[in-house]
Amino acid sequence: MAFLGSRPAARPAVTILGVPFDATSTFRAGSRQAPAAIRWASQSIETYSPVLRRDLDDVTYADLGDLDVAGCTPEQLVDAVRDRIRALDATLPLLLGGEHTITLGAVLALQQRHPDLAVVQVDAHTDLRDTYEDRRVSHATVMRRVLDVVAPTQMIQAGVRAGTREEFAIAQQFRYRTPRLDIPGSIWSWLEQRPVYVTIDMDAIDPADAPGTGNPEPEGLRAQDLLGFVRRLGLLQVAGLDLVEVSPPYDPSGRTAVLAATIVREAILAIKGADKP
Repeated sequence: MAFLGSRPAARPAVTILGVPFDATSTFRAGSRQAPAAIRWASQSIETYSPVLRRDLDDVTYADLGDLDVAGCTPEQLVDAVRDRIRALDATLPLLLGGEHTITLGAVLALQQRHPDLAVVQVDAHTDLRDTYEDRRVSHATVMRRVLDVVAPTQMIQAGVRAGTREEFAIAQQFRYRTPRLDIPGSIWSWLEQRPVYVTIDMDAIDPADAPGTGNPEPEGLRAQDLLGFVRRLGLLQVAGLDLVEVSPPYDPSGRTAVLAATIVREAILAIKGADKP
């Protein structure tokens, strides 16, 4: 099953790629099931966004299915994502995780193409450990590994409310960080001037709105606030984005997957859609 309304195209404006990997998940595994669940949930929503007044019917986007990452180590996963994103060339990649480790592969590919790449992380967790459970590459270390190729001054962190003392000290070096989504105008103007990679971890949202995630954290973002942020992405030069850490086994209602599908729709329309009367 493909994401709502996607269709084959020689050079689509957006390419959706699922990455069903959760080998380093340490609390509640299951995000490997997320790409299929998000595609399924997308069948329950409309192609039209009444807020943006744009329709997916007017955007050429393709769903390439899932990357084959069965049996991969985290390092092999990163290489597989990196190589696949490189092969997409000019199309906008939109990854459906899967655990947060997939972000590293995408950033490695896009930073090589855009040396001034900025990274916006919307997340409940810092993900800045150097190692976790004897691994240097995992969902808990992914943003630390991103710092191996992206300077801290190119990083924006929003929604974060959990991490170690050491991780929060590292995050002080970022250009901006906020536990909410209140990115000031000066920082937004800075973002507008460069290519941006956006990674959205579903645990940034309060568990009341999105219970189906691997590491839920109280006092999260409201779903409507995150959707409002996503609808502003058309103002930025988005080079790629991902949505990670939906864990379908922990939300039998399916509402987390429906929200994730809505976020994907709004992101595509905000970045590549056209206004209609």
